[in-house]
Amino acid sequence: MKLTGAQALIKSLEMEGTEVMFGLPGGAILPVYDPLIDSSIRHILVRHEQGAGHMAEGFAHATGRPGVAMVTSGPGATNIVTALCDAYMDSIPIVVITGQVPYGVIGTDAFQECDTVGITMPVTKHNWLVTDPQDIPRYVQEAFHVATTGRPGPVVVDVPKDISNQMMDWYWPDAVDLPGYKPNVKGHPKQIKDAARLWGEANRPVIYAGGGILKARAADALKALAEATGTPVVTTLMARGAFPDDHPQCLGMPGMHGNYTAVTSMQKCDLLIALGSRFDDRVTGKKDTFAPGAKVIHVDIDPAELGKVRRPDVPIVGDCRLVIEELVKAVEAAGGAAAQPDRSAWMAQIRAWQAQYPLTYEQSYDEGALKPQFVIEQLRDNTPDDTIVVAGVGQHQMWTSQYWRFDHPYTWVNSGGLGTMGFAVPAAIGAKVGRPDRMVWAVDGDGCFQMTAQELVTATAERIPIKVAILNNAYLGMVRQWQELFYEERYSEVYLSPDLPDYKMWAEAMGCVGLRVESPEEVQPAIDKANEIDDRPVVIDFRTDSREKVYPMVPAGGSNDDIILDPSQGEGGR
Repeated sequence: MKLTGAQALIKSLEMEGTEVMFGLPGGAILPVYDPLIDSSIRHILVRHEQGAGHMAEGFAHATGRPGVAMVTSGPGATNIVTALCDAYMDSIPIVVITGQVPYGVIGTDAFQECDTVGITMPVTKHNWLVTDPQDIPRYVQEAFHVATTGRPGPVVVDVPKDISNQMMDWYWPDAVDLPGYKPNVKGHPKQIKDAARLWGEANRPVIYAGGGILKARAADALKALAEATGTPVVTTLMARGAFPDDHPQCLGMPGMHGNYTAVTSMQKCDLLIALGSRFDDRVTGKKDTFAPGAKVIHVDIDPAELGKVRRPDVPIVGDCRLVIEELVKAVEAAGGAAAQPDRSAWMAQIRAWQAQYPLTYEQSYDEGALKPQFVIEQLRDNTPDDTIVVAGVGQHQMWTSQYWRFDHPYTWVNSGGLGTMGFAVPAAIGAKVGRPDRMVWAVDGDGCFQMTAQELVTATAERIPIKVAILNNAYLGMVRQWQELFYEERYSEVYLSPDLPDYKMWAEAMGCVGLRVESPEEVQPAIDKANEIDDRPVVIDFRTDSREKVYPMVPAGGSNDDIILDPSQGEGGR
């Protein structure tokens, strides 16, 4: 069967099970958009290429399947680089197809030309420049394989316009053959045995669960391991939901804005079991003072992570789920929970920290100032248990992670490693497309919302009924907090205005239902109204207290021992 390169590309995407893609056409990719008309693939027309990338990410977060985006050359490709970098930092599998100028004029500064392969190489697992249409099926198959295996991540296939128009003989490869790419998924038996032995000697162990748990579909295995050993679990920002918050062994989120118990338990433990986590600086604080008395077991599918920040006593390269399952067997072979040391004193200390230093804020109905934490709690308590919540980046992201209760995996979507403002709205659209059966709420800040709000036009046009809660404090809130605490209240370029733009009118102009809430009494009725609407997006402008700060907080570059608590809790937590 003879096909054009463009037809072969679309057919290859169909062969990989692609049901939906997010994109924006342009000159260089135009040949590929023609056969898309006859394809079974649903195309969602975005309003900016960055939005296409974040939608693909949200789809992948929520479903576990790779998200697909397609954009044109030059500015189309460069506009999606932020999303590629975001996916690279957070190990999100997305496949991005970019158009390119004709192969013969590459390097001549042709109209809308850029070195897409060179630009994206540092922020992708791999990328391909197609020079022969006969390679298209193989490259697409390899792209999906690389994106979804080992440590997941983004890939790019760059397709010159003339290659799209040339003819090829259709085929579909029997198998992927990449001799230099063989991820090791099975942990070494000796290392697993050593880990079980070390665990059996620890009096104060803590499981440090990272986003790799979710990538490996290892939530059930993690729960079995925690219960088999009686070990408390902290879940990083990227792992919220990997271990249920309602489990008695769950300590919640550690890190710069983690809760006191999660942060301090890691500092005081004698064994840290890092599963699919990467010792990010936001978790460790000052590296030299992090968990000073702890031995470390580190499990990761990416060997580059082992020893990158903290040298482990037992390094294990492998897929988290497979390694955890073997660890459970090793623990049971050594006598199971009954053979573990008596850790009652450790758990008693943890319970004492939880009782003494809970998350706290004050919501006064008399004053009328609307606290953002109160809004999050009301959203949490008035939505289904399996609601997918998507956050932008900043104070609202931290409050959501702190105050939402994540009892199911894949219900938390956020930008962790790159910290991309503008992530929430398009990622929520992608998550809702991937899981139309779930309610999807985006919690955004007013600063973040202004970066990608135009994608609500996409949501309206495509009938994707997401719901958006803007915590509008009229500031770039996290920057303001740092300026207040560390720059002597010198507020440089952080004021945004609560009324410019008018978010309710803006939402309505984009075809959404727009609501505004200014007092605590109005919060639940507005949420109830939003939940009843299922035929278009809803945006609620919550006018929140600009003075509110995220606590606890570990100062950047400081030790986790110097954690700052809410002033209402006194100096005991410093």
